[in-house]
Amino acid sequence: MEVTGLSSPNGLVKISQNPFQKVNLNIEKSSFSNVLQGYLENVNTTVKQAEDLTVKAATGQIENIHDVTIASQQAKLALELTVTVRDKAVEAYQEIMRMQF
Repeated sequence: MEVTGLSSPNGLVKISQNPFQKVNLNIEKSSFSNVLQGYLENVNTTVKQAEDLTVKAATGQIENIHDVTIASQQAKLALELTVTVRDKAVEAYQEIMRMQF
């Protein structure tokens, strides 16, 4: 039995850890700050969409409350992920600063 590897046109396989975040990565011009900025913009968009749906639900413009609930939970999870990543980054920075050279 022969096992073949995964391949893509550019030889890289992208793994999305957060299914509601769609970040377009440009291999030639991507940097950590660009990727981070893209994720933060997507989190901001997700939160704004949830807020808009909540306002529409409160004013009676939306009949399906499930869409509002799903959007709110997506925004909550996106914010929790963002806060967790921020906390880990701050913790790593503080650990580096405690090192003695």
